[in-house]
Amino acid sequence: MVEARPPDFKIGPIPEGKLAVFKKQFTQHMNVFGIHLFGTAKVPPAKLRHAAIILAEYLDNDEDGEPDNPKVLEIMIERDAFLFMTANERALERLDHEVFQDAGFHHGQGQFATETNPGGDEFDASLEEVLHLITHEGYAHAYPKVFGEKPGTALGNCLDRARGGHFRRVPRRYPKGSWFTYDDRSCDYGCQCTEYLYWAITSVLGAQDSPRRKRDISHEWRLFNRDMVKAGDPSIYKLITNPKYKLPSRLPDGKYMKP
Repeated sequence: MVEARPPDFKIGPIPEGKLAVFKKQFTQHMNVFGIHLFGTAKVPPAKLRHAAIILAEYLDNDEDGEPDNPKVLEIMIERDAFLFMTANERALERLDHEVFQDAGFHHGQGQFATETNPGGDEFDASLEEVLHLITHEGYAHAYPKVFGEKPGTALGNCLDRARGGHFRRVPRRYPKGSWFTYDDRSCDYGCQCTEYLYWAITSVLGAQDSPRRKRDISHEWRLFNRDMVKAGDPSIYKLITNPKYKLPSRLPDGKYMKP
């Protein structure tokens, strides 16, 4: 059953039971609608709490205290989806993932505190990493023919159009006219689906439209706002604004259930 009561955003110790395996590397724990977040000892509590608030805002975008899409949340809970935060990128890379994977926890999303910037001048990576967790572990499995991260789904077809063709691997050069040109060669087709959906959703919600942000991301994404996505990529715009799927319609601001 979906945990419907609003989260209290309290940070506590790692619980006993099946989650106790996280004690070997983490000291902080939070629970948002049944989704667990873990932080290492060196993670500032305010940063972990901020990620939890962003998660709550994405899942309960109208902030009425109940998740907007119970089907997606139920799938995430069934898959034991979780978010884990370390102090920095190096600490994230040095985590021993086998510790929790051997215990059956395979569906985690990493984030590090130095990229978590609530209210700062730098882009807040919580808007990206938390959304990756929701789409990759939730929507892709709740609606496999639509948001499934593989060729032939509605999302996959949109991705192919955005990149100017079907590429199982990142090409050395994208066709002229492509508006999604992510060039990380370690990112396979499913990963490309995840990244593409993130760019489309957050651009429609207004996260990518500042002059500085445009400069930072133009090498991989060229539709910076709602109007550009609607005109330049109407298929993905229609998909992510379809009320059936209850994707976020406003950008989280880090102030869940506050006026």
